[in-house]
Amino acid sequence: MKRFLTVVGILCLILCFSIFLMTGCAKKALVNEAAATKEQAAADKEKKEGTIKSGEAAEKEKSTAEMASKEQAASGAEGATKDDKTLANIYFEFDNYNLKPDAREILKGHAAWLAKNVDYLLVVEGHCDERGTTEYNLALGERRASEAKKYLVELGINVNRMKTISYGKEMPLDPGHSEEAWAKNRRDNFVIKIKK
Repeated sequence: MKRFLTVVGILCLILCFSIFLMTGCAKKALVNEAAATKEQAAADKEKKEGTIKSGEAAEKEKSTAEMASKEQAASGAEGATKDDKTLANIYFEFDNYNLKPDAREILKGHAAWLAKNVDYLLVVEGHCDERGTTEYNLALGERRASEAKKYLVELGINVNRMKTISYGKEMPLDPGHSEEAWAKNRRDNFVIKIKK
């Protein structure tokens, strides 16, 4: 009888301990599930706000880029400056290499200058802002430079007078970390060199 009571007592202890563990685990699972749901809700809210902010940021970025392009066009769309032998820059939208209408107008001025000054060669330098990997920005900078070169060829400039190079994000015009700085850095530079 003593042995029977000992076995029953041990079984009761095991049963109680098992019930305790199971209710504790279930409670912990419910707490973890509630925390995960709360985190997901916060992440969804953050994502929604981020989408709204990125839309606002894109608009600000676009207007800043347009302003920089207009300033540059006003200061040098007709050709080279005498001191530094460069032509006016053109600017691009974020993550894009398509020529904007104002960039096409600047390039028409460059083509006119190059047509009059046949003793010069042109180097088109593609640049990007600091966002993205080095490899991605080098490729994007090359596409930007190539697009400008292609348009100049369409305007009648001999392809053999031009070459392209990409600096990616390695040579920012503005070292800042803002939309305004990034808009200035997404550009093509045009460097003219005398034929040898």
